[in-house]
Amino acid sequence: MNIRSLTRGDGVVIGAAVLLLIASFLDLYSFDNVPDSVDLPMLWGSGPVVFSVVLAGIIGAALVVVSRGLPQAPKIAGIELGQFGAAFTVFAAWSALGNIFDVTGGYDNIEGTNSDFLPSPGIGMILALVATLLMAAAAIATQLVPALKAALLPAPRPAAPQPYGAQPPGGYGYPGAQQPGGYGQPQPGQPYGGQPQPQQAQAQAPQPPAGDFSPFWFAVPVPRPLFAEDGSPTPIAELAPGTWYLAVEQRGAALVAQTQDGRRGVLQDTSGIQRG
Repeated sequence: MNIRSLTRGDGVVIGAAVLLLIASFLDLYSFDNVPDSVDLPMLWGSGPVVFSVVLAGIIGAALVVVSRGLPQAPKIAGIELGQFGAAFTVFAAWSALGNIFDVTGGYDNIEGTNSDFLPSPGIGMILALVATLLMAAAAIATQLVPALKAALLPAPRPAAPQPYGAQPPGGYGYPGAQQPGGYGQPQPGQPYGGQPQPQQAQAQAPQPPAGDFSPFWFAVPVPRPLFAEDGSPTPIAELAPGTWYLAVEQRGAALVAQTQDGRRGVLQDTSGIQRG
């Protein structure tokens, strides 16, 4: 699960789920003119509230977040897992609203009963309603509101761009590291002093990019396929958010990118990429 693929809307869903869990340990209802020493039941003391509000809301939030973090959301009966989660959150909000109007499930004012002792929604039930409403709104609006579709965790920025053709030994995406085999150190197939033969110098020299294009590091906001340079429709790799890739060439609106293992391919969708 890639947490860098989570959005701000998913962060709201997670926060609302935490608030719902806290509310479940607070009072379900309250009475006026009742001493503080009297222990009132919390949300876990009501079976209908636990199943239709607390568990439905938490399960719905978990499904929404998990489906967003997976490379490809699984489907159940043709419906994506995130859509199931959003439906659970809406059901939890609707059930919480119903329990606000009928807290104890049919406790009505009987003739002759003192109205001062009729129950009203407790702090736990009120917070549960607020949490489920926020949860349902964020789960639905994330795909509609651009501010909620933004990444929850920004991608780390590289220290500096690396020249085209150089491969850092300490890991992909960390330019500036010193390469082994510096000047004065003989390499296999080279004479003493480390001077390469003309054929080797030509092979090792990086090829300058065409036109005014300069190689740069970039990160994608969402997983995107990388296609072969020969135009094959089958992707050869998938670029993941949170990882920096090197753009080595530009072909119209597309970019030729290099992956961590040295493979090169064409990134056709370059919208929203973050340059390093």
